[in-house]
Amino acid sequence: MLELRAITRAYELGGERAGVFGVSLEVPQGCLAVIAGPSGSGKTTLLQVAGLLDPPDEGEVWLEGEPVSRRPERARCDLRLRRLGFVFQAFNLVPVLSALENVMLPLQLQGLPPAAALTRAEAILERVGLADRGDRRPGQLSGGQQQRVAIARALAPEPALVLADEPTANLDHAHGVPLMELMSELARERGTAFLVASHDPAVIAQAHRVFRLVDGRLAVAP
Repeated sequence: MLELRAITRAYELGGERAGVFGVSLEVPQGCLAVIAGPSGSGKTTLLQVAGLLDPPDEGEVWLEGEPVSRRPERARCDLRLRRLGFVFQAFNLVPVLSALENVMLPLQLQGLPPAAALTRAEAILERVGLADRGDRRPGQLSGGQQQRVAIARALAPEPALVLADEPTANLDHAHGVPLMELMSELARERGTAFLVASHDPAVIAQAHRVFRLVDGRLAVAP
């Protein structure tokens, strides 16, 4: 599903060279994989490269058997819209839209007919346990509920890969653990690959594969 081949993405931080260096890993279909490591180890940098948000300095990103990181920006943007889903630490929901409208948004951007977008959005909200919260705006939902809406929004376009950056960072343990259990279940049910950046032990415990970064390098292969 996803393969990173000898990825290097470097930048200057405080006069020193930081980033990720020569990282190779694979995330198969239906796998929940976690990039683990302390702050500053390169987790977010690697996630941004894997999500085609930043190009690698060296190496290549392969998605569904094809090299994709050197494609023109317009082609990469289309891949992000149609084959990738994103779950952010700060949820990044549109505050003036309801939960249902937030989930429908990427489907509308894809050009899905309104009726089909509504049906799919309602179905995925039901799957994440929020069928009765579709009319609520983000400010009317708890942190755990907002993150479930974010997961539903990421999954609604039926992506091959979902990338999540510290998805439990703003949640307490009682909400974080069920969230990761949900991701693990969805990976198995839907065959979607998940790549999650986190240093949370509760997140790591749910992973099917764990990749540990130390100073931008892969320390232990699964």
